This record gives sequence, structure tokens and C-alpha cells, in this order.
Amino acid sequence: MYIIVLQVVTGCTDGIGQAYAHELARRGINIVLISRTLEKLKKTAKEIVVTGCTDGIGQAYAHELARRGINIVLISRTLEKLKKTAKEIETTHGVQTKIIAADMSEGKAALDKIKTELEGHTIGILVNNVGANYTYPMYLDEIPERDLWNLINLNIATTTMLTKLVLPQMKERGRGAIVNVSSSSEGQPWPLFTVYAASKIYIRYFSEALRVEYQKYGITVQHIAPAFVSTKMNNFSYRVRNKSFFVPDAEQYARSAVSTLGVTDTSTGFWVHGIQAFFTNLCPLFLRVQLGCIMNQTFREDYLNQKSRQVLNTPKIE
Repeated sequence: MYIIVLQVVTGCTDGIGQAYAHELARRGINIVLISRTLEKLKKTAKEIVVTGCTDGIGQAYAHELARRGINIVLISRTLEKLKKTAKEIETTHGVQTKIIAADMSEGKAALDKIKTELEGHTIGILVNNVGANYTYPMYLDEIPERDLWNLINLNIATTTMLTKLVLPQMKERGRGAIVNVSSSSEGQPWPLFTVYAASKIYIRYFSEALRVEYQKYGITVQHIAPAFVSTKMNNFSYRVRNKSFFVPDAEQYARSAVSTLGVTDTSTGFWVHGIQAFFTNLCPLFLRVQLGCIMNQTFREDYLNQKSRQVLNTPKIE
């Protein structure tokens, strides 16, 4: 039986409270941070940009932030899905939305369109959620070249360039927040999701360095690393596709993760994922890599078995 010791620190985003939290964390104690900083950010954020926002975590993030009364700029690839999401947000939360349909795997062309569309908008918070993953666990030589380029462009280039786009206005105002959504796969090399995991450690290091660069300008840079969340990205295996104690749905996850904005710089975003990360990181790296490989082999078999059943159940046309 394990006992998780938590220390609650209130008023923890500056001064004595912040120093107390750092000192307790230095001594290896898990911290629960309570502050009102998200409300401060809300007052300074006229609009929030959310990428990859028409389903999953991105859509849930957009709803959760809109619920707090902030106008949302929605950026995603499919216009019809954007219109549907925008209507749902406006109807449910009574805020204004703007939609930008851009396929960010196209690189500079998409970025130029977004830059033009955002002219004149005051962006208080950017949520870099857009990303791509493998269809199922695969060996590197099995992955189509086009899919690899899309993954690299979406997971690395898009996050970098959109951040660069909004930083000047945040820097000029002396405030703002950037939320970079990573993954728990950043914690170690992850065989059979090799490039995906490597792209996520980029997000972590990018966020940590950026935070130091821009902290003097009052800009918050938060790095979120969820474990499995029940979204279509996990359709390769029923084990992580369906909601459970360890696998929250997107709405449950976003509600928890948004509450950490302005409170902590780095988080899994969900308390159960935090406990998972704590115990996972107790294992030596080589063991985590081997266990990850075994787990992903299991997911691969789940997917291939599912595809085999679908083929067998498909009616033959005589």
C-alpha cells in the first residue's frame, strides 16, 4: 500500500507562498497549489487561440476556457467541424468566436494565412494543442513518408511558429500565456511510437527554455503532459480508448488541466496522471523503455487483431 503525501500551499504564485512551494518541492514533497492567477489571466486575455480544437482535448479546452467568459479563436483544418464547434461554444457559453480553417501540415502557407487572420486581435492565451500521432504502434520503416512529415510539421514546426507569432504582442503588453500540450511519452524513448515521443520531448524542452527567456516580460509558458485520454487518437486499442479511472475523457481532463494554468508551469494536467508519472519515474530509464516497448507491442496486436476481425466480418461481393 502506498501513501501519497501532499502539501497544500495557498497564495503560491509569488512572494513567500511561491518560495514555500519551491522549498517543499525541493525536499521531494508533492504540492497542491491554490491561487487565483487564472482569474488574473482571464482579465488580461481578450481572446484565446486554441489549435486542433474540433475534437478531443483541444475542443474540450476551448469549451472550458469559453466557460470562463473569454472569446475564442478556433484554428483547425476542417471548416465544417470548425463551424459546428464555434456554434456549440457560442450557444453554450455566450462568448464570441472566430474560426480559421488552415491545414497546418502545409507549413508556411498555413502560417501566413493565420497571421493575416489574426491581425488586429489581442491574443491573451495561446493553446498549442494541434498534433499528430501514428495510426497504431509501428516500426519506423512501416510509416508512410507523408505521415512522418505531417507529424513533424504539426508537432514541432507549428507549435514553434505559432508561438513566435503571438510573442511580440504579449511581450509589448507585458503579459500573456502560452500552453503547450505535450504527452507523457516525452518521459522516455518510446519504441513503436518513436518519432511521436521524440517530438514531444521537443515540446518539453522548448517550453522550459522559452519560459526562462520570457519570464521577465510577464509571459506564462505552461507545459502539459497528459497520459492516455479517451479520444480518437487512441483508437488503436480498447485498453486506452475507453474511459476509466486512469483514462479520463477529454472534458474531465480539460477541466482539470485548465485549473492549473497560472498555478504551475509543468503538469500532467490530471491528478491520476500525476501519480502515474511519479511512480513511473521511480523506474530506471532502461526499464521504462523496455516496459514501454512491451506495452506498445500489446497495443499493436490489439489493432491488428481488430483489423483482422473487420476483414473477416466484411461481406463478400459475388
